[in-house]
Amino acid sequence: MAKVGLMCGREFSFPPAFIARVNELGKKDGVTAEFVKLGGTKMGEPAEYRVIVDRISHEVEYYRGYLKHAVLEGTYVINNPFWWTADDKYFNYSVMSKLGIAIPKTVLLPQKGYPSDVDINSESLRNLTYPIDWDGLLDYVGRPAILKPFSGGGWKHVYKVHNKEELLEAYDKTSPYCMTLQEFIDFTQYVRCFTFGKTDILPVAYDPKERKYLVEHTYLSKELGARVKKDAQTINLALGYEMNTIEFAMKDGVPYAIDFLNPAPDFERDRITEFYFEHVVEKMSRLVIDRALHGNIANTWPRWEEMLGIGAAAGFTGAPRAAQAAQSAPSGTTKR
Repeated sequence: MAKVGLMCGREFSFPPAFIARVNELGKKDGVTAEFVKLGGTKMGEPAEYRVIVDRISHEVEYYRGYLKHAVLEGTYVINNPFWWTADDKYFNYSVMSKLGIAIPKTVLLPQKGYPSDVDINSESLRNLTYPIDWDGLLDYVGRPAILKPFSGGGWKHVYKVHNKEELLEAYDKTSPYCMTLQEFIDFTQYVRCFTFGKTDILPVAYDPKERKYLVEHTYLSKELGARVKKDAQTINLALGYEMNTIEFAMKDGVPYAIDFLNPAPDFERDRITEFYFEHVVEKMSRLVIDRALHGNIANTWPRWEEMLGIGAAAGFTGAPRAAQAAQSAPSGTTKR
């Protein structure tokens, strides 16, 4: 018997549908699904689950700590909690730019302020240049520009600014968050891609102003759709994400990757439409059944250093031996 566990928060439609579908589809192979239940985790405690789907640990530290422990005990976690802890959007932009993905010009900014319980004074910030050349930064990214957190989601603390005055007014509201200033892409089309298992990509027409999914199957041309899928695959392979949404803004026939650190994407029926909800439940269920039966934990690690040619072809440095063992496995052995 191979158990799949689901960790989630304030979700209503996806969790019961997902668990029911896994239990239905996985019955013939002995795969079952249930909600993970925790009440204190002992070191060395054996893994109860073959696979865990994580949709909440970014908000609950205990869950994140437990998931790291579960990986050590042999659980295949979607998405890798070690990498997700370390990842941020600015790093992602930098990596993908080097990998040839179209990325808006982006600047990482010093924080406006710091948490009240952290003792920061002028000596703590001796490495910062002051004053900041705001005009120079705006000249680099262009006007208007987007001010948004270097890590985070849910469209929180995002500002469109047209000049230095608007930028400074918005920046003054951002403490204690670290922010990025980014080129605004005046797009003609916008898609949000559901991704399953790194390379299974479904581009969906999306209205970012209304935050609404649109069921339009011919929204992208064949050529543009193919590039979007290829770029999304590159992003997921580099970062190791198997459950993600990736957003592209189209300008002059070029898909700019706008946001792709969404490893706990919105799967609620009333927001993604009934059509895509059914697709997501089916794809996620089949993904976890496959990983429960054949998954190799080493493949949950990112590959950006391998893809950039600055590291061995063995996956993220946290799991090189396991990855190398998988690569040298006898022919006929399943490697996923």
